[in-house]
Amino acid sequence: MRVKVLLLSAVVASVSVSACNKAPAGQAAASGATPPAATGQGSGTPPGAPAPPAPPKPVPAVLPAVVARVNGEDIKKEDFEKMIKTIEANNGGRTIPPDRRDQILRELLDQLVVYTLLNQEAKTRGLTATDAEIDAKLQQVRQQFPTQEAFEKALQERNITVEGFKHDARMDVNATKVMEAELSTIPGPSDAEAKDFYTKNPNEFKEEESVRASHILIRVDPSADAATKAKAKATIDGVLKKAKAGQDFAKLAQQYSQDGSAAQGGDLDFFPRAKMVPEFSTVAFGLQKDQISDVVTTQFGYHIIKVTDRKPGRVVPFEEAAGQIKGYLERQKKQEKQNTFVEGLKKKAKIEVLI
Repeated sequence: MRVKVLLLSAVVASVSVSACNKAPAGQAAASGATPPAATGQGSGTPPGAPAPPAPPKPVPAVLPAVVARVNGEDIKKEDFEKMIKTIEANNGGRTIPPDRRDQILRELLDQLVVYTLLNQEAKTRGLTATDAEIDAKLQQVRQQFPTQEAFEKALQERNITVEGFKHDARMDVNATKVMEAELSTIPGPSDAEAKDFYTKNPNEFKEEESVRASHILIRVDPSADAATKAKAKATIDGVLKKAKAGQDFAKLAQQYSQDGSAAQGGDLDFFPRAKMVPEFSTVAFGLQKDQISDVVTTQFGYHIIKVTDRKPGRVVPFEEAAGQIKGYLERQKKQEKQNTFVEGLKKKAKIEVLI
């Protein structure tokens, strides 16, 4: 579980998806489609499979003044609602979906309970934040905004005052200090542990054959009329003629390509065969280095592909993978320790959920 729930500064991840990429595995589930195994069709639930979790308890539409109590300390309605607004603001202003409201609000309330427990533990251990640390936290977030006015507007949108922010920041630092103190005693993974993981997970260290390619795309919808397709085909044929004549491929991509990779001269970096749609991969993996394809038709339109490098498939040697393995094992150990520590705090505490 995540310790930090102070979410004032939004983190925006900008993902650029090339027009020849396959949809990622799991995209159907993310879009709300139900995998066949989850519909009860086919062979049904395997014997001995665990029962699905019970639905979360409904959260009332009107909240009481105190939503929970931890060792006698109130978790107030306004703190809970502020957290909800912050989550929604950081999600582009989108409200929590009604069909997931109970689940999400229960998870947020649990985070507030844990946060309160960690702050109580920080007080017991004398690990409370200093004023200097809080000021530094304030400046760190402030610098993410272009102006003081923009920062203040973000606070207002989340219904948070500067003093309220400092209060939340203090709780954040206190909780972090407790967890850092608890996790600092965990020994790092040994060479033997890393080697054991490497030996037991051989498929994790297989690298497929990959190529590095650039492409130029003229988009056309498969359902477009004949005249639209003919116009797009004429355009790509003209670009192909220039590319085959030796004109700079990257510059042609910047000028003509209608894909997000155009700014990088059409460069798609290295990719394995399965990452791209079959029509694209079949041609790309059939080209030699520096060879330019003829026009390739996919669901996205018309492409010209140029392969710029190739890598054969291989098994990554342990010596090369050891650092990443140790990093993974260390994170895993810390996560397990964190979960155990938090569960221990919960068991010792008197927690009253009032909604």
